[in-house]
Amino acid sequence: MKNKKKFIKVAIDSPAAAGAGTLAKSISKYYNLLYLDTGKIYRMIAFIKIYQKKRFNIKFLKKRIKKLNLKKLQDKKLLSDEVGSEAATIAKDRNIRKLVHSFQINCAYKPPKKFNGSCLDGRDITYKIVPDADFKFFVTANLKIRARRRYLELKKLKKKVSYSAVLKSIQKRDKSDYNRQISPLKKTKDSILINTSNLSKRSCFLKLKKIIDKKLLINGNL
Repeated sequence: MKNKKKFIKVAIDSPAAAGAGTLAKSISKYYNLLYLDTGKIYRMIAFIKIYQKKRFNIKFLKKRIKKLNLKKLQDKKLLSDEVGSEAATIAKDRNIRKLVHSFQINCAYKPPKKFNGSCLDGRDITYKIVPDADFKFFVTANLKIRARRRYLELKKLKKKVSYSAVLKSIQKRDKSDYNRQISPLKKTKDSILINTSNLSKRSCFLKLKKIIDKKLLINGNL
């Protein structure tokens, strides 16, 4: 982008390990957008519940989220399968979602001035957090491919896991994400479907870039 002509909001929803995070990071870097992986916030809370039980209360979580440093959400400790499963359970808690919701809204609509906008990915971003997003995407991939990706990711981090265990974990998370009563994962009618099963990271990025550039060009913002 040549000039900051318009505040851009990108919303991405996806099931686990579909590649949305990698894609969102690339898009955010290219267009200079504040990036927030909303799922990592729930993972952080899950980590506290598992390993810092005495601190697991609404008062402490409220302070932690209010002063949250986005860089800390990249901690590799948050990527464990145990933390991921607990995060899916925590995401059903109305009180916790209320805390996280406020933080997400602030990131989406009030990012630091140095950014040209925001890009959030999660499970309910396109219809709950940023319903008026300029660009909405639903990123998905074949279940076995997603499990394979997560398995390789965990192995790279020296985690002792089996492919079958990761597959079962993702199946469980999918069931929880799609069927929970509070903010379930779903594709909205105005979201563009992106299936990453047979696409490289570069191909996925270029596909979204083409869509975004076309609209920005039409609206005179590129």
